[in-house]
Amino acid sequence: MTVASRIDEVFDLDALLEADELAWRKRARAFTRERILPVIDDDWEHAYFRAEVVPALGEAGFLGMMIEGYGCAGAGPVSYGLVAHELEAGDSGWRTLVSVQGSLVMGAIARYGSDDQKEDLLPGMAAGEILGCFALTEPQGGSDPGSMLTIARRDGDEWVLEGRKRWIGLASVADVALVWARVVGEDESAEPVEAGGRAVRGFLVPTETEGFEATPIAGKLSMRASVQCDVVLDHVRVPDAAMLPDAIGMAAPFTCLNDARYGIVWGAMGAARACLDAAIERSVSREVFGGPIGAKQLTQAKLADMLVEFEKGMLLALHLGRLKARGALTPAQVSVGKLNAVREALGIVHTARTILGGDGITAAYPVMRHAANLESVRTYEGTDEMHQLVLGRALTGLSAF
Repeated sequence: MTVASRIDEVFDLDALLEADELAWRKRARAFTRERILPVIDDDWEHAYFRAEVVPALGEAGFLGMMIEGYGCAGAGPVSYGLVAHELEAGDSGWRTLVSVQGSLVMGAIARYGSDDQKEDLLPGMAAGEILGCFALTEPQGGSDPGSMLTIARRDGDEWVLEGRKRWIGLASVADVALVWARVVGEDESAEPVEAGGRAVRGFLVPTETEGFEATPIAGKLSMRASVQCDVVLDHVRVPDAAMLPDAIGMAAPFTCLNDARYGIVWGAMGAARACLDAAIERSVSREVFGGPIGAKQLTQAKLADMLVEFEKGMLLALHLGRLKARGALTPAQVSVGKLNAVREALGIVHTARTILGGDGITAAYPVMRHAANLESVRTYEGTDEMHQLVLGRALTGLSAF
């Protein structure tokens, strides 16, 4: 009996899934086994982003897979969640790429873009031929994107973008950046162009545009097989047609972020499952004090506790997926999922490390790599504290932001 079948025997998630959902999971599991796992430890060690995998993700249908048309799969939320789960069981960096490309950039274009923007970009992005990045976060802002300093000023039939962004995934390898900026008048102190305030708008900026500079952030001890960047926008000029016509205000990027957070709920549990698998396998193969450590009461208690949290996390992810399919998923519910999934995944990973002993800190097992990656996942797209405040506001009606 394999490790996976032991987990499935106790926790029969398959009974709750539809045939097409199981098919997507099978495809993603095979992709991870064949394209990610054989090279991920070396890529992570050498901080190497394996760009040649991106078209294969497109060929598999994983990019923008919940979008209808334009070469996208039009799959359901649970199918997407299962793909995110399997990819992150390989490495968080690859689930992050699918999330940035599909949920953030393609999702924004599909929801807020013009017909020309959709036709020009979505088919190529779905195929993995065009790579995008989502330039929202700023150095001084962090969890407060409402304090955005990047500006867009109209100059004739063009827009001029000025500002800085930080922790922008894929920016140095992307073909197009979706840049979020506040619209101002003729100068920064002028009255805003948009009625009702300095409206935030999204602009599709080819990364080869003069004045756009993306620099990979060095010295990362997490997410080492993926790329995150500092971005400088120095008098970047784009035509009026670069603006997403239907994205006005912070609600637009926040809607995209909620789609990405939904994928994290499933993905973090994938990292947890990979570590639980490793702990179970090691518990039956490693012998000390006259027998396998899996026969010891303390080890079995740890495994049981990890499985319980994994099961609860997966059931919550499935519940959120069914809500999303009905169009009933709320931002507060997404915050429940993101907060719980990453927090409990880290708990599972840390407990798995204790079962693996000294070998658990080596690349022979994926545990330390997942632990380091999950520290990034815990921070991006809403820290624990921010999601706690979202839930506090939902419960009390009072904002503590």
